[in-house]
Order: sequence, then structure tokens, then C-alpha cells
Amino acid sequence: MPKQKTLKSSVGVTGKGLHSGVEVQMILKPAEVDSGIFFVRTDLVEKNKICATPANVTSTIRATTLEENGVKVFTIEHLMSALAACGIDNCAVEMNAEEPPVLEGNSIGFFEMIKSAGILEQPAERKEIRLEKIYRADSDDGKKFIIALPYDGFKISFTSINPHPLIGIQFEDFEITEEIYKKEIAPARTIAYEREVEALHAAGLGRGGNLNNVIVYNDNGWLNELKFSDELVRHKILDVIGDLRLIGFLKCHIIAVASGHALNAKLAKKIYADFL
Repeated sequence: MPKQKTLKSSVGVTGKGLHSGVEVQMILKPAEVDSGIFFVRTDLVEKNKICATPANVTSTIRATTLEENGVKVFTIEHLMSALAACGIDNCAVEMNAEEPPVLEGNSIGFFEMIKSAGILEQPAERKEIRLEKIYRADSDDGKKFIIALPYDGFKISFTSINPHPLIGIQFEDFEITEEIYKKEIAPARTIAYEREVEALHAAGLGRGGNLNNVIVYNDNGWLNELKFSDELVRHKILDVIGDLRLIGFLKCHIIAVASGHALNAKLAKKIYADFL
């Protein structure tokens, strides 16, 4: 069994949150064996620790929100995705606001931060989760689903379905390794339809988004240059990795069709309940 890992040193960054638009200072710090990933709201004095577990997911509207003792953090999936790809078991994430910085709207910045801090192997075995049965979560209309199959590795096969003719159906299939993640997944940014932007702002969302950290499309085409022709589905895979990291380190094959944060969280909670 592999050993648990944490950071060798602390590393920080300052930026604006994707949805809140609020400037935040975030510091990733080493953590003790078996402490897991947890967030600490340094702008609060009491009850400011939020453990990154499926049980603490309270909202999945446009992002994954964690809440514990009435204190929350949200849009944590990109950071969690990078921590998963780098094999980090234990890490304290200190923030002086509710939302991590958006950086480039993907996870490559977080990935590089972790690498710059260095990775320390710890004197305890990692508690990997190996599935012995199939888990599945479906949308109410039955048109979207995500399945986890027993598998000796971590693989994701994702089909994205978008009615807009510019995007349509996209499919990608990756065996998730650190090298593949860095090259093929981490650079993929979040996405928005130009017509939705005003409504998002009115709902208090997307206020930190711009053409540097969000790929935006309208009925005529893309407003910015894509990093991949199928950047949308790659970002969906990035999100799945982050949302499922709330469980721990999984050995499974994920097959998903049009899944989002809500279904990802539903699946995570089903698996987590069996491995508490």
C-alpha cells in the first residue's frame, strides 16, 4: 500500500473567487497523518474548520459547497482536483474568505503550487477505497448518470451533452495519472454561455469570472481561444476528480453522461456511506 502524503512546506496565493469576486488569501499547509483535507476560515474566530468530506456537501449549484457548524466554503472542486492528482492525503487549507481564488479557472495553478511546496511521504499507509460493487447516481429525468465500477486503477470515461451546435456531444476517456492530469486535464477551464452571464451576476454568481479564466461562447462562436477543442468535457472530468476526492483515494472506473456537481456529490455520498 502507498504511504500517505502531505506538503513539505506551506505555499500561498492571493486572488479573487470565481463566483463571489471577493479577494482571498489562501495558504496550503502540511497536515498530520490521518487528518485529511480540511479548510480553516482565518477570518473567523470560532468553529472555523470545515472537513472536506461528502457529508459536508450542502450545495452543488454551479460549484461544490462544504459546510460545517454553520461555516462554509465553496467552489472547492478545482483545488480538490489538484490535491487528488498530486496524491495529497493531508493538507490544511487556510482562507480568509469563503471561496478559493479562481486563478485561471482550472486547476493547473493549484497543481503547480503543490509541486512548488514539495510533497512529503508520511509514516502511515494510505486508506485506499477499492470498490466491490457498482455504485450509480441518476438524475430525476433519467437522462444523466454517473457510475463507479470496481477497477484496479482510476479511470474516467465522460460524455458531455450540450444542445448548442457549437459544442454538441464531447467524449473523453483517461486513465488518471499525474502526468496525464497535468497535460490533458488541469489546463481545461470552466465554461459559460454569454446569455447566462447577466443572470449569474444577478444570482450573485460568476462575479470573478472573465475571459482569462472562463471560456465563453455565444450563438456565433467562442469569445476566447480554446486550449483544447473539447475543453468542456475535460473540465467536467477535472470536476469529477475534485468532487470524488471528498471520499478519499478511489480505485474505480467512473462512467458518466452529462454529470455535474449534484450527481457527483450524490455518488460520493453513496460510496462514502459504505466506507465510513
